[in-house]
Amino acid sequence: MLPKDPAILLSFINTKLRDEYSSLEDLCAALDVDPADISGTLAVLDYRYDPTHNQFI
Repeated sequence: MLPKDPAILLSFINTKLRDEYSSLEDLCAALDVDPADISGTLAVLDYRYDPTHNQFI
């Protein structure tokens, strides 16, 4: 289950990307979530996924 609060979700996702997954697609496949859902939620905070850095910035 992913955190609902966008700020907590940001921290959770970036930690997972840093420590466990090489891409957003890998993370989403493992957690069985849609990347568009995560991106949409974090867009509210004006964060976008940067594949070069493998994090939302």
